[in-house]
Amino acid sequence: MDTRHLEYFIAVAEEGSFTRAAHRLQTVQSAVSAGVRTLEREVRATLFVRSTRRVELSDAGRALLPEARAAVESLDRVYDVVAAAESGLRGRLRLGVFANTDMLDIPALAGRFHQLYPGVALSVVASPTGSTGLVDDVRAGRLDVAITGLPAGDLAGLRSHELLAGEFVAVLPEGHPLAGRSMLSLDELAGEPFVDGPPGFGNRVIIERELASRGLRRTVVVESPDMSLVAAFVAAGLGVAAVPRMVLRPAPGAVVVPLDVSLAFSIRSVSRTRATRPVEAALALLRGVAVPHDLSAIRAGT
Repeated sequence: MDTRHLEYFIAVAEEGSFTRAAHRLQTVQSAVSAGVRTLEREVRATLFVRSTRRVELSDAGRALLPEARAAVESLDRVYDVVAAAESGLRGRLRLGVFANTDMLDIPALAGRFHQLYPGVALSVVASPTGSTGLVDDVRAGRLDVAITGLPAGDLAGLRSHELLAGEFVAVLPEGHPLAGRSMLSLDELAGEPFVDGPPGFGNRVIIERELASRGLRRTVVVESPDMSLVAAFVAAGLGVAAVPRMVLRPAPGAVVVPLDVSLAFSIRSVSRTRATRPVEAALALLRGVAVPHDLSAIRAGT
């Protein structure tokens, strides 16, 4: 059985489209279609239910998918071991990161990894759906390693390692009636318009679960994928925020106030449990490049 046919099958299953699978694998659609047909002949089963609008896995396809992934991963590890013994680490590494963050020095990580392991094909990608999309991509095998802000409880079945940790704080415009308080509750903030990250971002997942557990609802009027701009939007008078302190960057006119509840937030690396040698190398390197910022300038009234 040609492993390329398994890779074609996996890509079509994950993308739900022969066209998108071909684009992902940087080949032509006819090659993907032919490879899947060959695989179907070899396993003597129809793997996809095709229509003019969508492509879905058949019962046989759903049964084959985890085994196909395991077979391809096992072969990757075989190549890794032989290549490392012959001429240093080789293979590929697909790293998923936040679209905008300076909490971790990702450029330095990527540059150092490339310097240490030039034989590994490295790609760095962001997800428009933040931490949720990145973790989904790791589970589906579209990424090898990702950075996430989802709670540890959402990472069942994956390897995760905490890189940075902190707590949520409230951010209000100067002159807001609550801005002079020494501490605030989420109940006091819930009725205000909010500035936050888009749905799927780890910090938003955490705060919305906490609000829901209290029976509270809120309205988000600004969704910024660049969390470092949250304080600036708040300072402009567009709303308040409840976000991890580590994502904040000072903005004149924004006031930071502690919350009366200890609401934790962590940045973690995540990968699948069966890791290739490039993944192990990246995880080891990533644990050494966390760059906590000096947040002393972000105080109430500054």
